[in-house]
Amino acid sequence: MPIRFPAPLQPGDAIAVTAFSSGVHPRLHGRLDDALNELRARGYRVVEGECLRDEKHDASAPAAARLGELRRFLFDPEIRAILPPWGGERAIELLPGLDFAALAGLPPKWIAGFSDVSTLMAPLTLCAGWATLHGPNLMDLPLKDRVFGNEALQAALETGMPPAQEPHGQYWRWDAPGRQFANRVRLLDGGSGKMEGRLIGGCLDVLASLQGTPYFDLAAFKAEPAILYLENCELAPCGVLRALAGLRLSGTLDGLSGLVLGRSGAQDAADGQALRYQDTLRAALDGLPYPVVIDADIGHVPPQWSLLNGAWAVLEVFGEGRARLEQRAAR
Repeated sequence: MPIRFPAPLQPGDAIAVTAFSSGVHPRLHGRLDDALNELRARGYRVVEGECLRDEKHDASAPAAARLGELRRFLFDPEIRAILPPWGGERAIELLPGLDFAALAGLPPKWIAGFSDVSTLMAPLTLCAGWATLHGPNLMDLPLKDRVFGNEALQAALETGMPPAQEPHGQYWRWDAPGRQFANRVRLLDGGSGKMEGRLIGGCLDVLASLQGTPYFDLAAFKAEPAILYLENCELAPCGVLRALAGLRLSGTLDGLSGLVLGRSGAQDAADGQALRYQDTLRAALDGLPYPVVIDADIGHVPPQWSLLNGAWAVLEVFGEGRARLEQRAAR
């Protein structure tokens, strides 16, 4: 299916904000308001959905309400972008209720975010041909330590394509407040290397659940060289092993031009006799006939790149901590 790219956003364009997975608890409404005011300050019209400012049973609202609101925004020609506040757990419930064939006949609009947002974005790219933007979530916009990622996200929305990006020199973790760590993006087997292909991917935790379904079938997408990228939110090392092994058994990892893994957001095994994360990657990915990049700026361990599903990407790694990612519409 041909990939179609949303037009750059212009001042006055309408952005819908709806939580089709987790909503925003009242204690975080101040941060949400700051994020919405960031959009308004850039000249956009913000359209708030009703499924947004609440959280019950790990969702903003019952599935039927979330689906109805998402469909309304997807098909409303006045809406130019849909920005959920963040991901969550339950976006998968909405997929059977979305008419991807009908969406394939409409002009694409921006969908941006990460985590459970991947559950919608990857199928929109694969089943409807919409380019979708994996990058910082709306709720990251007010956070001053996220300027690196937020600037790339805003540039993508306003120019139509993410800028060239290199690894940020440092990253930080939720479980180590106040500490910074040196970026270690690198090839799994060391050295330097290059890959080219159309980008597709997202959060491993949720996309692994879609393997074997029409919503994450890469067969037609791989008619051109393809780069699959994945990031782990909370799977322990053995969970990562099962998820990657499952993708390999299903054929999802066959025929790629490259695989890119973000830094793992989960804690590593503490027991010295247990399987550790780095050993997991070697056990699951050994023998793949293409470059595998690990610890990239993707996902739940910030800062992060913005990656446009469906864009033609060139990723070059020059050694540990040094890389460059460029994206464009045409090959």
